Amino acid sequence: MTTLPSLSGLRAFEAAARHLSFTRAADELNVTQTAVSHLIRRLEEQLGVQLFVRRNRALELTREAASYLPAVRGAFEDLRRATDRLRRPEREGVLTVSTTASLAAKWLVTRVAAFQDANPGIEVRITTSSHLVDFQREEVDMAVRYGRGNWPGLRTDWLMAEDMFPVCSPSLLNADNPLRTPEDLANHTLLHATASREDWQLWLTAAGLPVSLAARRGLSFDQSFMAIEAAVEGLGIALGRTRFVEADIAAGRLVVPFNVVLPADAGFYIVAPEATADTPKIALFRQWLIDSVEPGAVAPPPP
Repeated sequence: MTTLPSLSGLRAFEAAARHLSFTRAADELNVTQTAVSHLIRRLEEQLGVQLFVRRNRALELTREAASYLPAVRGAFEDLRRATDRLRRPEREGVLTVSTTASLAAKWLVTRVAAFQDANPGIEVRITTSSHLVDFQREEVDMAVRYGRGNWPGLRTDWLMAEDMFPVCSPSLLNADNPLRTPEDLANHTLLHATASREDWQLWLTAAGLPVSLAARRGLSFDQSFMAIEAAVEGLGIALGRTRFVEADIAAGRLVVPFNVVLPADAGFYIVAPEATADTPKIALFRQWLIDSVEPGAVAPPPP
């Protein structure tokens, strides 16, 4: 393994590069200007690269140093965040959970109150995003994400599957343009979620219909739950995933007009860094999530 340069030298380099001054870097690090100069010189010898151009009253980064600095600065920032998380007392009792906006709005938020009631010492904070969490850079303890569960460096626990099928307001069943068979979709507005626009193409293929129907003018929304709400209002037909629409179907706000269901080839997983996955608050919430899902859906085989 390549030997890493001196940590003290890297700290001196980062501070001097930020201030473009050995003197101000020395004040920040609480050492002498001579010590900073010595550390920088030793680092340059270790790297075999000149880092600064020393002028009479100015200090400039070399091209190599300017290229090296962002990675060094990022590494120190990662260390700072990791240290903050390590020092954060477990008794703080705050658990930050990240998931997609649609899963949060249509499934998780309606259930988390039960966990809070059973575990008053843990405050659950829900944050939403569409990307896989960078646990080193984001203040997140665990996440629920859709995929195949093969994310290196993370512990993944299967949560639930999601079949996909059209849903609409009951009012559309008795509209002027009847909605009785999948072919009738040609006379109706399709509601799209921009993050998963290909879903309609997949479902239409499974139903034996031309995918060109998905290219017709319709309504598009940033998030799946917005398309579902538009379907509730009778604006068109949306593709629903089981967990996003089950409550609306049970309440009669949505109906399933056809029996063509596209089975999921992936599902929702609970993910957390391997190093922290078994801390008490994460383990407790993970098990509660798993227990809150009815049994029966198994994880798809790995790709």
